[in-house]
Amino acid sequence: MSGYLKDGKWQEGWYDTGKTAGEFVRTPSKFRSWITADGSSGYPAEPGRYHLYVSLACPWAHRTLIARVLKGLQDAISVSVVEPVMTEGWSFSDALPDRLHGFQYLHQLYAAADPQYTGRVLVPALWDKKTRTIVSNESSEIMRMFDAAFTGNDVDLYPIALRPQIDAVNAFVYDNINNGVYRCGFATEQAAYDRAFDRLFSALDRVEGDLGQRPWLAGEQPTEADWRLFTTLVRFDAVYFGHFKCNRNRIEDFPNLSRFLQTLYRVPGIAATVNMDHIKRHYYMSHTQINPTRIVPAGPRLKFMDDAAR
Repeated sequence: MSGYLKDGKWQEGWYDTGKTAGEFVRTPSKFRSWITADGSSGYPAEPGRYHLYVSLACPWAHRTLIARVLKGLQDAISVSVVEPVMTEGWSFSDALPDRLHGFQYLHQLYAAADPQYTGRVLVPALWDKKTRTIVSNESSEIMRMFDAAFTGNDVDLYPIALRPQIDAVNAFVYDNINNGVYRCGFATEQAAYDRAFDRLFSALDRVEGDLGQRPWLAGEQPTEADWRLFTTLVRFDAVYFGHFKCNRNRIEDFPNLSRFLQTLYRVPGIAATVNMDHIKRHYYMSHTQINPTRIVPAGPRLKFMDDAAR
């Protein structure tokens, strides 16, 4: 079940939408330090020093796994994966252990970093083995640390010349699509849902049009802007369409978005970061306020995955 820490102690509780007219408001990340190549931040980019905690179900955590793969940092940054179905928040098991500390729950990691921590327990979380704290739990910033600080390959997800354009795309996609599906799914009043629904599909229509004019959202190669959209698109037809009531169209109904999704899914190493079993079980079994039966749908067949398997 969902919950949070208050003064380092676990509390059960869902988001309080009564204060926001039924609208879901995302909790800001609280750990916002930076890893730098020269170590001037206090966190040098040393291979083997950092451990990444993720859920394969979570689109925000998925971003960081993608950046880790694209930059070739699998040996430099170790990973632990939480169970997809929430119990006392994100948890570990014999099958999916905390490979670093042996904790049972992710909230124990947060309490270890700050015994008085108050707030949501989020993935991803990037842990520093040396100072024994969480460096960051902000996915967009972890992506940029992996891209800029570590010595990997020559992939550049945030090229200097394209940064204004990438930032503008990211802001639009985050507000209206990445977070837009959650505003639909977690709305508790009809008017809040209707506003979120209209914003979401207006944005998808716009991006569909943009991708009819060019292959990528910014530049001639995929950038972080494309990958940040990808993690929402990959979950859309299987989860957001039905479970979050984002049901005007499937992504498969958008020719350009479908092409874009399939092309990115086929990039070497990316398919291995997509676990549809974890994705479906997490959403349908963890959000009991939306799906009290916890039944996980058998479908749908996803064309981008079927075609890639051929």
